[in-house]
Amino acid sequence: MPETEYHQFGRTAYDGGSGCIDILSPPPGTDPEDCLYVALHVRGAASLRRHGVSAALAPGDLLIGTTVHPAGLLQDAECRMVHFRVPCFYLGVRHSDVRRTGGLMARGNKGVGSLASQFLRSLASQARVHRARPGNHLARSVSDIVAILVTELLERESPEPPTGSAELLARIRAHIEENLADPDLAPESIARSQHISVRYLHKLFQQDGTSVGQWVRRRRLDACRRELERPSRRQTSVSSVAHRWGFVSHSHFSRAFRDAYGVSPREWQAYAAQTDGRSPAS
Repeated sequence: MPETEYHQFGRTAYDGGSGCIDILSPPPGTDPEDCLYVALHVRGAASLRRHGVSAALAPGDLLIGTTVHPAGLLQDAECRMVHFRVPCFYLGVRHSDVRRTGGLMARGNKGVGSLASQFLRSLASQARVHRARPGNHLARSVSDIVAILVTELLERESPEPPTGSAELLARIRAHIEENLADPDLAPESIARSQHISVRYLHKLFQQDGTSVGQWVRRRRLDACRRELERPSRRQTSVSSVAHRWGFVSHSHFSRAFRDAYGVSPREWQAYAAQTDGRSPAS
């Protein structure tokens, strides 16, 4: 049987016999099964067959899917892989989107895949040395890099057609990112910045399966979630963080946060503080 190490995001124990390491646990209120698995190829011969095409894996390559053992993976007796699990909550992607692709593969010698591969190796080495959960900062950094990688791979799987509307939508999203903290960011100001009508702006987002308001709100919520979990912001009040990212009403922000993530902003801040061994702001 191929040698396998399973690094499970979620608990804190290290099992020397099975090589199980727990890194980031699912936040309260989230489904513990709503996770993605990342396999880091270390050595030996392995290949992955996807969409009728086989690709040989090299050391450092990454496989990302919704199960521990990706479908279509062939390994020889000398193959060794390190397996990680990370809740989709931290990745900002949907379990169903990755399942629909049949899994993703990233080369570990170029682009974001190279960065993710290096960080995963470091995280695995630290966990083995200390026989405990690796540093929370490293674990969160890894999840952020994996999130970027998964988003990039998903976009590559379903690329937008190179049309003028797609290019315009990309510019609009970039404008939104640059102005998320502006409480006056609204469809009117966004449309004006691109010299288009508000009606056409709404049409662009509707074609993409969402609305302008939903897109802005989710990007702001993601920014708030990341800030609330940072140790440097641990003593910052929830209302201050919400205001900084353009939310005028604290109650509206709290409801939107709970609807999006299943926990209140305060509960998320307390949870992040607990994993770091610190106390949140009162």
